[in-house]
Amino acid sequence: MNESLQSMLRKLRLSGLAQSLDVRLQEAAGHSLSHAEFLELILQDELAVRSDRQIARRVKAACFGDTKTLEDFDFSFNPSVKKKQLFDLATCRFIRESRDVLLLGPPGVGKTHLAKAIGYQAVKADLTVLYRSIFDVVREFLHDEATQPDDKVLNRYLKPDLVIIDDMGMKQLPKRSGEYLFEIIMRRHENRSTMMTTNRPLEDWGKLIGDVPSATAILDRFLQHAEVITITGKSYRLRNNGKDEPDKTRPNPKKQDKPDDDSCRQDGA
Repeated sequence: MNESLQSMLRKLRLSGLAQSLDVRLQEAAGHSLSHAEFLELILQDELAVRSDRQIARRVKAACFGDTKTLEDFDFSFNPSVKKKQLFDLATCRFIRESRDVLLLGPPGVGKTHLAKAIGYQAVKADLTVLYRSIFDVVREFLHDEATQPDDKVLNRYLKPDLVIIDDMGMKQLPKRSGEYLFEIIMRRHENRSTMMTTNRPLEDWGKLIGDVPSATAILDRFLQHAEVITITGKSYRLRNNGKDEPDKTRPNPKKQDKPDDDSCRQDGA
């Protein structure tokens, strides 16, 4: 490829086409491709690169921390996880129908992995996703209340097609947590989809939040159109000789004051 052609491709921002053009030229000559066939191939290359970049941007914006897939989940370890049900959720039909999902079960059974995997499928389906632990949610609202009275954080939770709130029940939440969570659930109800994970029975949410009326109002709206998936069984992290292994998918409650990715900070929203 000559310099003039490279320069024109850069100006047109056709980097995907530029990467594959030399190979495609050889392929066209070797297989006697028509002009239309050649053009179709190089445009497919450009579209593939753009699609990959868009997915990468949406994954970064989702704040997954680490990406999980359903293909990587060990369904054989825990028979209570219904594979068909999870793959049905991965079609993202529930998101397009503005329905909600609750993953309920003890620690270690794969709730975070499954939530992130479904979120990743949504990203690949050209949907916007935001993943946060309940600790992130509360901390960001407290920070917003102290420094930004313009509802910037609330708007961040209202825009995505799917919001995933993880770790409900890990420990008792600070004062006013129920108000913040209720605001998110109420405003997203029947407009956008929300997925939550919890390791505590729903009747305990009032104690966790420290506000029984708020917990009742949250569950009343959230469960109206929610698919509740109950997972039982042993901890996957304790499968090796009973030794606990660190859960790379769950934020450490002791380290919640500092997000791993600067782009996931409140002021980067």
